[in-house]
Amino acid sequence: MNQSHHIADIRKEYTLHELSIENLANDPIEQFQNWFKQAIDAQVNEPNAMTLATVNSEGKPNARIVLLKGIDSNSFVFFTNYNSQKGNEIAQNQFGAMVFFWPELQRQIRIEGKISKLSEEASTAYFKSRPIESQIGAIVSPQSQKINDRSILENAFEQYQNSMNDQVIEKPKHWGGYALNPSKIEFWQGRASRLHDRLRFELNETNNWEVFRLAP
Repeated sequence: MNQSHHIADIRKEYTLHELSIENLANDPIEQFQNWFKQAIDAQVNEPNAMTLATVNSEGKPNARIVLLKGIDSNSFVFFTNYNSQKGNEIAQNQFGAMVFFWPELQRQIRIEGKISKLSEEASTAYFKSRPIESQIGAIVSPQSQKINDRSILENAFEQYQNSMNDQVIEKPKHWGGYALNPSKIEFWQGRASRLHDRLRFELNETNNWEVFRLAP
């Protein structure tokens, strides 16, 4: 079987919903929250999972799945190791993009904007809310670095866990939160015949949101 031909034949007709400017919230954050609630109500698998795309100083893009952990002052918040590949790329180029895809609702949301670090206080507060195992993992894992095998991580985790003696775990300096402040947010609703609805909010020169319909 020609695998490429088989892949090309995969298709699905989108007929669940439609999206019009008249039914859109005036603010894209409110619209996001409306759709996010609907995704939760529809029991979408991990509705806060998103693709985060970053670009390094050479203009080379990179993408990975991370979890949205909140919306703070109209910015989209996530947490990671500052020394990871994504952390290094954000330090080189503060502009990034996020994509949410909810196939159960035949929807995606694309977000572009500038990424900045959260305050140390906000990062510490979230770190303390995490399970202890996740706290230890953030400390012992040299994220994005080459390691010889998995036992290095498992041994480091076990050694740290055995040395705790019930003390409170402090957030490491190399770990914390980022917030993407959006300049564009696009809401995509799958429609029949590939005539999908695409409505994009863009910040204008007066820092107000304008809405445009885009061809699919």
